[in-house]
Amino acid sequence: MIAETVCSAVAAAGLGIAAVTAYRKRFLAATRIAAYSLVPLGLVMTGVVDWLADTAFSPTAWAGFGVLGVAWLLFASSRAVERRRGTRKERKEAKAGAQREAVAPAAPAAPSASAPSLGAGSRQSTRPATAPRAEGSEDFSDIEAILKKHGI
Repeated sequence: MIAETVCSAVAAAGLGIAAVTAYRKRFLAATRIAAYSLVPLGLVMTGVVDWLADTAFSPTAWAGFGVLGVAWLLFASSRAVERRRGTRKERKEAKAGAQREAVAPAAPAAPSASAPSLGAGSRQSTRPATAPRAEGSEDFSDIEAILKKHGI
């Protein structure tokens, strides 16, 4: 009952401020103030305020929020553990691969196969080699073109 009275008083005060603002020729601000002041009245008329008041003072509702929180924590922790361990399918594949290796061990590699290759690389340079320029013979052709364009 008190919530409805307070919301109605806030709406009336807001509409009064909007009227004064509109009188001062600030119509856009007045429209915005009127919109904000009508929100509490609309909440009262739709019953949202009663629902919130009943929920805020209900121990059953708070217990329900607690149960929802515990459910969310359990779900989030199980997803985190699953992400860390991998899915069931990935674990089965890894187990099957380990059993195959245990049944038929791989042939030992040749000693020279594990030695790193230190030979010359066969990579070609991606940039073409340019001839070194003599000192002081820089290319000013683009600057000359700009100067000629402007008649200098």
